[in-house]
Amino acid sequence: MILNISKFENKLRIKIKNKKLLTNSLTHKSANQFNNNEKLEFLGDRVIGLVLSSKLLELYPKENEGALDKRFARLVNKKTCASIGWKFGFQDFIILGDKKKNITVNDEKILSDACEAIVGAVYIDRGFDYVKDFVLRLWSDYIKLSNVTLLDSKTQLQEYSLKINKKLPNYKLLSSKGPRHNPVFKISVSIVGSKKFIGYGNSKQEAEQNAANNLLKNIVDRRV
Repeated sequence: MILNISKFENKLRIKIKNKKLLTNSLTHKSANQFNNNEKLEFLGDRVIGLVLSSKLLELYPKENEGALDKRFARLVNKKTCASIGWKFGFQDFIILGDKKKNITVNDEKILSDACEAIVGAVYIDRGFDYVKDFVLRLWSDYIKLSNVTLLDSKTQLQEYSLKINKKLPNYKLLSSKGPRHNPVFKISVSIVGSKKFIGYGNSKQEAEQNAANNLLKNIVDRRV
């Protein structure tokens, strides 16, 4: 795949001096084991965290650390970064190895890593003030939604189960596969009277959230 730098810059309304940086930020390790986006992703994750935590302090000066942390977690998690990547069309520009032909909306890690790596590249090339404006623009819709207090899926399921059954949900680790740096956990969850629902994730917490979300969806669907 030949990366059209100008088209990508126009799409994101940015201008990067060092084009190689931008190319690296969009290069998945399957395409190049040495010059890829892993280090830029590491940096971009920290830059995003600084920009968004500062913004939350500005928006919610009276909130305690716990409440701010929940809002922050929803803004910086892998799912949000992947959604932003998909929304802005990163999937059309990410450079992959020969084994994977295209990216779907379900390729959250690839999209999320690219999103963070691009932020890292912009920071190195243009500095903090420029990347701050860039991040706030990409995250604009999610920042607006941050004023809505949402319970995570595990908490929602726990409250529902305690209210209806007076018992906690039952989580069970079914398997853990993959390399140490990128494991995939498979976890089931059930409540009294329900079947087991399966969740997957790169951490036990993420897999439990996924499983809880799947069970909650089933509860909602049965009510409709």
